[in-house]
Amino acid sequence: MKKFLKELLSTIIYLAVIFLLTFLFITFVMQRTEVSGQSMEPTLQDGDSLLIEKVSYRFNDPKRFDIIVFPYQYGNDQFFIKRIIGLPGESIRIDYDGNIYVNGEILKEGYGAEIILDPGRAETEVVLGEDEYFVMGDNRNHSMDSRDISVGSINKADITGRAFIRIFPFSKFGSIN
Repeated sequence: MKKFLKELLSTIIYLAVIFLLTFLFITFVMQRTEVSGQSMEPTLQDGDSLLIEKVSYRFNDPKRFDIIVFPYQYGNDQFFIKRIIGLPGESIRIDYDGNIYVNGEILKEGYGAEIILDPGRAETEVVLGEDEYFVMGDNRNHSMDSRDISVGSINKADITGRAFIRIFPFSKFGSIN
């Protein structure tokens, strides 16, 4: 009986350590997320499974064109996945021809799936604070992003992590550009 209790206690401790390590890994290092919706098409599709890494932004600042995950402030456990367009301290403006201006110069990028029809709050210049980022979906006319007042600029502290690899569907397995 004593041996049984000793083995039972050993197993419970082993499982508790495994649970703790898994919890710490998911909380601080990496987690899986699933794309829901069409806002990042053609880069990401509805149903894609991605790995989000949470470590690099603790040591480095996010870069333009990184794909990030952040919580939607008005949603219950709802997270958005978008591409960084504007960096801290920059000014962003979108004209009615669909051009994105960063600090008065046209942004050269090829991620947008189509010409932007609604510049939203970026119709007038949006000046980002020292820890703020302007994000947009690649499917520009079907994306709720920083152009929408309910999303607005994203604070660095609110960024959950950077999407870096697609793990499903297997036919598209690999790093995300």
